[in-house]
Amino acid sequence: MKINKNSTIPAVKMEMDGAKDVTMKVLIGPKDGSQNIIMRYFRIFPGGHTPLHEHNFEHIIKVEKGNGLAIDENGKEHKITEGQSIFVESNKRHQFRNNSSEPFEFTCAILNQEAISYPLSPSPCPQKP
Repeated sequence: MKINKNSTIPAVKMEMDGAKDVTMKVLIGPKDGSQNIIMRYFRIFPGGHTPLHEHNFEHIIKVEKGNGLAIDENGKEHKITEGQSIFVESNKRHQFRNNSSEPFEFTCAILNQEAISYPLSPSPCPQKP
């Protein structure tokens, strides 16, 4: 068993085309011996967003703090808030945005990509302001 203290894990700025004011922590991952799954923690600062993208694996999201928008494959905006969970299907375009004045934070569990080679595919669609 591996137990990590989340507050001691460093956050890294998401340096990806289409990302704005987003940090990520890997709470549990390959360095912890996880062979199948990775748990990540995202913080999106006010006005920030993840890239509008898709990839070939599912993931689950649990909103931990604040509120924001989940953009689906049709461009529809869904208001999401603390206490809600989201399932994102494989190969479905999506994005998360913070349209509030406070940080928007969520955990995200995905398959361990260390053993799987995949490209993260930013969408050719323009970002909304």
